[in-house]
Amino acid sequence: MDVVNRAATALRMGASMLLRSQTYLGAPYRRLRSKLGALKAITTMAHRLARLVYRMLKYGQQYVDKGAEYYEQRNRQQQIEFVRKKAAQLGLQVTPAHA
Repeated sequence: MDVVNRAATALRMGASMLLRSQTYLGAPYRRLRSKLGALKAITTMAHRLARLVYRMLKYGQQYVDKGAEYYEQRNRQQQIEFVRKKAAQLGLQVTPAHA
């Protein structure tokens, strides 16, 4: 007799619905899905959702969605900082190109 964890199933279903979601959680799901594949991305986002639900229940916090655009902007800034630091390690300087 197999034991089915209903919470895990619900979290996985919720994570798989993030594909077309224009929310803060939808953007990293789509990025992870393109890098890792659908199954690993669903598992990763289900874990993330579980942590959010836990915090909401334990501390009484409300979830505030910042939107996919905020995530994309923040992710772009992190990538730019990574390139700058890597260039500095190599003794190079990065200057932004103005179109």
